[in-house]
Amino acid sequence: MNIADSKFHGSCLCGAIHYEVDEIQHEMSHCHCSMCRKFHGAAYATFGEARAEQFRWLSGEELLKSYIAKNGTVRQFCSQCGSSLTFHAPGGTDGFVVFTLGTLDSEIDQRPDAHIYIGSKAGWSDIHDDLPQFWESRDSQRVK
Repeated sequence: MNIADSKFHGSCLCGAIHYEVDEIQHEMSHCHCSMCRKFHGAAYATFGEARAEQFRWLSGEELLKSYIAKNGTVRQFCSQCGSSLTFHAPGGTDGFVVFTLGTLDSEIDQRPDAHIYIGSKAGWSDIHDDLPQFWESRDSQRVK
């Protein structure tokens, strides 16, 4: 396998923005916070992360827009189709890019390993797997 075959590719809904990732880190989570629910229009958002030097925008980076929430989180999205692409915590991401797994075009073997922010989970959504659940971030109280 050559290096080009080992990269993962992703894009927004309209295809104007493309990115590639060399290696996806092992921690992947389903975030149930109210902001992720509203931003994604779903019960939760699923995120992966990559080291910053292993994530590259291939095209359309100029079309990225940012929404800065009251708590300082920054969510980047495509200005043409609205696809959510990245998330940045207020204090930074410590050299990592957190991106939405739903925008990957490549198949991956890894699977999410936790549910986070279940303290604000939608009441109409039930969790039906055995993944660890955290009241807030992974550093908070583990509920299950």
